[in-house]
Amino acid sequence: MSKIVILGAAESGVGAALLAHAKGHSVFVSDRGPIQQLYKDKLTEAGIRFEENQHSLDELLLADEVVKSPGIPEKVAVIKALRERNIPIISEIELAGRYTNAKCICITGTNGKTTTTLLTYHLLKEAGLKVGLAGNVGFSLAEQVIEDKHDYYVVELSSFQLDDTYEFRPWISVLLNITPDHLDRYGYSMEQYALAKLRIMRNQDSSDYFIYNADDEVIQRYFQAALRPVRQMPFSLHGRPDYQLAACYDSEDEICVDMQPGYYSEREKISTADSPLIGQHNRQNTMAAVLAARIAGLTKEQIEAALATFRNAEHRLQPVGEVKGARFINDSKATNVEAAWFALDGIRQPIVWIAGGTDKGNDYSTLVPLVQARVKALICLGVDNEKLKTAFGSVVPHLEETRSMEAAVRRAAELATEGDVVLLSPACASFDLFRNYEDRGQQFIEQVEKLMEA
Repeated sequence: MSKIVILGAAESGVGAALLAHAKGHSVFVSDRGPIQQLYKDKLTEAGIRFEENQHSLDELLLADEVVKSPGIPEKVAVIKALRERNIPIISEIELAGRYTNAKCICITGTNGKTTTTLLTYHLLKEAGLKVGLAGNVGFSLAEQVIEDKHDYYVVELSSFQLDDTYEFRPWISVLLNITPDHLDRYGYSMEQYALAKLRIMRNQDSSDYFIYNADDEVIQRYFQAALRPVRQMPFSLHGRPDYQLAACYDSEDEICVDMQPGYYSEREKISTADSPLIGQHNRQNTMAAVLAARIAGLTKEQIEAALATFRNAEHRLQPVGEVKGARFINDSKATNVEAAWFALDGIRQPIVWIAGGTDKGNDYSTLVPLVQARVKALICLGVDNEKLKTAFGSVVPHLEETRSMEAAVRRAAELATEGDVVLLSPACASFDLFRNYEDRGQQFIEQVEKLMEA
């Protein structure tokens, strides 16, 4: 019986602890901070030992293997001590993969992971397949693997979760895009970050599928370094003469799908006309999900019917309501420049834009042409708005600052006219004025609802 230590006692850590315990390992859970009562109860009920608000290094160093929470960086002292002893460190995903024969559809990318994961899951579930939802969307894969009652799992994976995978092998891997984010975890090296994302397909072979965005320059640059004999399914917003594409758009709302790219197989057209998703990035996300669904055996008719009933997660281009003919959209999850670009690009109407927060070293230059063309007013919602004012002060007709969501929404409603869109897409982290992006988005929803009731 090996001893497994779990570092971090949130969703993934507790799931890993329960799975390791169920498989007969001796398990000890350690969290440097307080553990939520829900997770304490689960560990206690299973008879698993745990500690909180500390790491007892003497006990941790007795481990045969350590499962690390994806949020713990390599530079912390406890990880360095484990590395010095050559104690193997893996992720919850790696552990879960050892105990299931289900087919895993795994999705990564800097932006769009959650939407694509939820959409893929929705398509498969609506078609009647036995499918589980797991990973970065907030459900532990390891905990679900204990009963292992699904034939498929759709798993959202961050680069942090992929960092500690070694043997884990998806059936379908999806790589949506790679843009600068979390570079502090990768030595400020874009190459290291890209290669972390590409770990998703490192163990795949010729019976597996790799769905990827052929329009993404960073994927193009680093994909060859990770090349494996996997069935490649590239997609693009447009037809490309340099690529044998598995999917591209024939028109604004019709995807052309080729399940055997390069073999002149019969192509089919799948309509996205009834999909509620908006924006260029969601057109890419939809192509990836449609390809995964087709590989899983869904028909064109099943896919088109399920696209129409999909509802995205909160805070991702989420329609909230209308006030005097102006639509309000909550995109609080847009915590970086690229995500905000996709939101601004996807809306054709005049925009009153609410942006700002904790700047992550943002370069706003890519947004300037879009803002110039579409934004009629910018409301800065942050403690320090100087960078936003410098970037857009001479570009937008109207700019003002607020320090509360109530004031931001009220002013946006006053500035918007019928047919406009009020868009919360901050391009920044939320920690200056809000607990997290969910808190920011929820406050936006509440303030809009107040106006609708007035």
